[in-house]
Amino acid sequence: MEKGCVVKALAGKEKGQIFVLINLDDKYAYLSDGKRLKASKPKRKSFKHIKVFCSRVLSEAELIDQNERVNAKIRKILSNIRRDYV
Repeated sequence: MEKGCVVKALAGKEKGQIFVLINLDDKYAYLSDGKRLKASKPKRKSFKHIKVFCSRVLSEAELIDQNERVNAKIRKILSNIRRDYV
């Protein structure tokens, strides 16, 4: 797992939803969907509750830029993935 990957939630109220991995630490992954969970305030989830869905879609440089453009990119990427896989 690395920053910028698309992951799928396996547990919790977000079960079955896809997110972009914004950040990592020793125990948790921080996820954003660009709408409810913005890149500036991501959802913290344990590694055992997520699975990598797609390879890297955003670079680290794009993730550093924490503003509305990042959230718009995340929404667009996730909508394209949902359209292709559903």
